[in-house]
Amino acid sequence: MAVLAREGLQPGHVRAIPGAAGGPKGLILGPLDRFLFGQWLAQSRQPIDLVGASIGAWRMATACLDGPVEAFRRLERDYIAQHYELAPGQKRPTPDAVSALFGANLRMFYGARMQEVLKHPRYRLHVVTARGRHLLAREHALRTPLGYLGAFITNAVHRRAMGAWLERVVFSSAGAGLPFVANDYRTRQVALSTANFHDALQASCSIPFVLKAVQHIEGAPRGAYWDGGITDYHLHLNYAAHAAPGLVLYPHFQRAVVPGWLDKGLRWRHKASSFLDTMVVLSPDPQWVRSLPNAKLPDRQDFARYGQDLGARMRVWTAAVAASEQLAQEFAAWLERPDMALVHPL
Repeated sequence: MAVLAREGLQPGHVRAIPGAAGGPKGLILGPLDRFLFGQWLAQSRQPIDLVGASIGAWRMATACLDGPVEAFRRLERDYIAQHYELAPGQKRPTPDAVSALFGANLRMFYGARMQEVLKHPRYRLHVVTARGRHLLAREHALRTPLGYLGAFITNAVHRRAMGAWLERVVFSSAGAGLPFVANDYRTRQVALSTANFHDALQASCSIPFVLKAVQHIEGAPRGAYWDGGITDYHLHLNYAAHAAPGLVLYPHFQRAVVPGWLDKGLRWRHKASSFLDTMVVLSPDPQWVRSLPNAKLPDRQDFARYGQDLGARMRVWTAAVAASEQLAQEFAAWLERPDMALVHPL
């Protein structure tokens, strides 16, 4: 708050940018991403750590591509157009089918451009995944539901105790240290490489029971790897204790920074903590959200709501993305003339 009141927000202030899990909700951040990575941050030269889980990992990896504005437009188009055909009598696609198609789309998206991500001169990518332990060490029809039930119960008692079931594994650009202090939860760090890039990114997006876990990622401990949002839904990490100077800029689809996916229903864990003392969250006004189609952000329930009517879902999601251009425009205007009346403590 003191930095913003004194200097406004400058591109040189930013040392890290998180990208939250949340599936289609992240679509409304596309215009902000294009402005931040395509224009604003280009005015500075400092290294920046990009930390992502699930769709946030896909967004942050896309930011590392040459020509990020068009890359983000393609991500938007590809995500909106994803479609899973159902066999006669089938109510939802199988995890095997979703994983196969999603993995193929990821490889097509990055293709021969992987080195642009791994060797970016400024951006250091950190892809967050959740590795199963004990009952969750491998995917199994009985063990996996029991393991997640145990994780849910344990997490409700104490978040740190969930480390008995799952651990945070972060795949990072070679040589990059973590941009947060990882003393809150069991954590490992693995170097990103051409051998594990696609598997790590797919694992970070592999929602349990919707996609298959990714097994035995190259260079990482053996086991089953799932969506990074399970351990770190909104990346409520200890950035403030890190020695690096600067601010954490967080384009987000809501104000609350929820620690883990299993904390969604635990309202007392939605409050800010000292971890976020160096964080600036950019979040839409709830009244603006109510102006979107269906009076809400796009979400995963829309796949069931629209079923096989791909055109209807695409129209609704495309309309929400078009409306979110306002978020980028208003932020750009605020940067030109900072108004502290619009800045609130988390």
